[in-house]
Amino acid sequence: SAPTGALCSCSWRVSPVLVKGGLHASFGTIKRRIKISPGWLGGLRQHAAPRRVSDREGASWKRGDEVSFLIPECGILPEVLKSTIADVGEYYLVRNLSIHELVAHEFIDAFVKKGSCYALTYNTKIDQDNTAALLPNGKLILSVDKDTYEELGLQGRPSQYSGKKILRYIITIDLTDSGFHPDSKKHNRVLWALKEKKPLEFDFLLAWYNTGAEGSTLMSYFSKNQIQALKPKITFSTLRDLQCPVLQSNELQGKPDESCSTEELFEWLGAVLNQVSLDNKSSSFLSTYCCPQPNTVVEKAFLCTITGFIVPETIIQLLEQLCCYFGEPKLAYWLTLTVHGFADSPVSWRESEHGFHKGGENLYNFVIFRNLDYWLQMAVGTNDDCPP
Repeated sequence: SAPTGALCSCSWRVSPVLVKGGLHASFGTIKRRIKISPGWLGGLRQHAAPRRVSDREGASWKRGDEVSFLIPECGILPEVLKSTIADVGEYYLVRNLSIHELVAHEFIDAFVKKGSCYALTYNTKIDQDNTAALLPNGKLILSVDKDTYEELGLQGRPSQYSGKKILRYIITIDLTDSGFHPDSKKHNRVLWALKEKKPLEFDFLLAWYNTGAEGSTLMSYFSKNQIQALKPKITFSTLRDLQCPVLQSNELQGKPDESCSTEELFEWLGAVLNQVSLDNKSSSFLSTYCCPQPNTVVEKAFLCTITGFIVPETIIQLLEQLCCYFGEPKLAYWLTLTVHGFADSPVSWRESEHGFHKGGENLYNFVIFRNLDYWLQMAVGTNDDCPP
């Protein structure tokens, strides 16, 4: 039920390396306290290491293709959470977009320098196709095969997952570099390579976050292209008589007969999100998994899943509202927020190169407790660095 590969985190206490099914996993969990600060977009301050965690700098923030939250002992979602979910915003699918249009200074000035702009090639496979991503820090990342790299003639580096025979290269173009202005040799060289020498064309997912801008700006800018506005798919479900592990925020390793560990919680959550039965019936040919001990049965648990091109700012807003859920007395002792990144994105955390290997896993999970302590778990596949 849990993803294969590495489960990682920065931590005060990190357990030894585990070996499961031939795949190595290093595991640890942040345990800190959340404080909501209304004047700060990130909304997180950490008592033990008071530093800002933002979508551009923080190890945990990345755009996702699926966001899920699970609230035990909850049958009806509060209105404020319903409103936050309903306001997740649009994203756009642009067909047959030439990549040189993303390095045009009209685009850079209108979007890259005036907010957080995100772009990702659509329906491309990171281990087979040329792919690209535009990050909110203004860096355009190209992951290309050897032939394309040689034809472009742009400076790059070999993919760290190519093996002995280098077949893939990574090119990074900083669109906000002071030397990347319209009259510079650098800009003209990149534009010529992408527009004339080796034109590259993709279907792109695009999103732009700017609190002071009209939401239709991207639509109007690419009006000459085939562009479609999309809304994330949202599903709600109520899980009845759900076995939930007993957790104590200060017991990361768990205690026999008292609480479950972070690893056990992570595996259990994978089963729940994938709708795997926890009954451990002898007649089942699919799974013999059962909820770890100790556990308790909750009458109702609320599960919400949002699927689409979801930007970090939206995830931050949702996290803030989930923290506020405990502002009034609740039966739930904890809740979870899980974010899955795109399996075929050229990067995972920050600018770390991402590979697919067997599943392309890259995700993180918050476990938020009633007292606003939290655990942060991060997981990646084999072809990934551990998250910073």
